[in-house]
Amino acid sequence: MAAPASTGVDPSSVAADQLKSIIERIERLEEEKAGIAGDIKDVYAEAKANGFDVKVLRKIVSMRKRDHSEREEEEAILELYLQALGMA
Repeated sequence: MAAPASTGVDPSSVAADQLKSIIERIERLEEEKAGIAGDIKDVYAEAKANGFDVKVLRKIVSMRKRDHSEREEEEAILELYLQALGMA
């Protein structure tokens, strides 16, 4: 059996400690992100149970993330396209 290839990182070096710390921080943040995603899913489920249209709620949340002028421009283009298709 061949010896494993050298990675160039000494496991006892400061760089290895820093790398381990970074990986552990990323893992913790990924766990938090999964928990938050679950919380958001629960809020949407609650909204749906109370009769709200979840698709529309998601659209509103998406719209509120964007700058007002960017949103106005998108709405103007949408209106233009709808008119061109005879849907306005």
